[in-house]
Amino acid sequence: MSNAKELASLIRHAERVMVFTGAGISTESGIPDFRSPGGVWSKMQPIYFQDFVASREARRESWSRVFNRTAGWVGARPNPGHYAIAELVRQGKVGAVVTQNVDNLHQDAGVPDHQVIEIHGNASYAKCLDCGMRHEIEELRAPWEADEEIICVNCAGLLKTATISFGQPMPEREMERATAEAEASDLCIVLGSSLVVYPAAGIPVLAKRAGAKLAIINREPTDMDSYANMVLNVEIGAFMEEVLKELEETV
Repeated sequence: MSNAKELASLIRHAERVMVFTGAGISTESGIPDFRSPGGVWSKMQPIYFQDFVASREARRESWSRVFNRTAGWVGARPNPGHYAIAELVRQGKVGAVVTQNVDNLHQDAGVPDHQVIEIHGNASYAKCLDCGMRHEIEELRAPWEADEEIICVNCAGLLKTATISFGQPMPEREMERATAEAEASDLCIVLGSSLVVYPAAGIPVLAKRAGAKLAIINREPTDMDSYANMVLNVEIGAFMEEVLKELEETV
């Protein structure tokens, strides 16, 4: 049995599939990851949440990275891996996509917002740290260019991209949803995550401990490979296209 047939068979026989994605799926869209050589953090230091809140200089640097597109995800488009996941969601084979990524590419590929659980937030918009009101990034360009403090129109609280920074609490609602999905799933497919960043990396472990089968598809080995029912070190987009074809042929 080919690897694509094997995963297709796991999907076909599962009743509740959860997909868990990391940076490795988006590198195929040209987005640099954060931790590898040449990644984002090798070129610039992360700005910790406490520093963002306490220092105008840190906030200015953070917003400069946004508007200068330093992080590299602005303008990226979904790749075949994202579209394959969206198709599996459309067919009702995948119920939820839990992602560590902040690039919005799952939604851009067609996965409905309510089926994407973003445990590290989203870089495509900003939120008020006080009232939680959403603000679109481009609306904030004018005050940034004028060297003004970027604040909420509703309550004058500080605005920050809707990502989870180092030192910032994980989003409770999203973590609760991800935990519930993991514990209810009978198949967890990890795509492009090194599974080293916690508490996010614990979510596939929860699924496995609750009785789900675990498939890990990543370019490099992970520390959790020994727990998995299936491990592959391949390009995600091309492989997931094969899996879709196998599922179509067995309909």
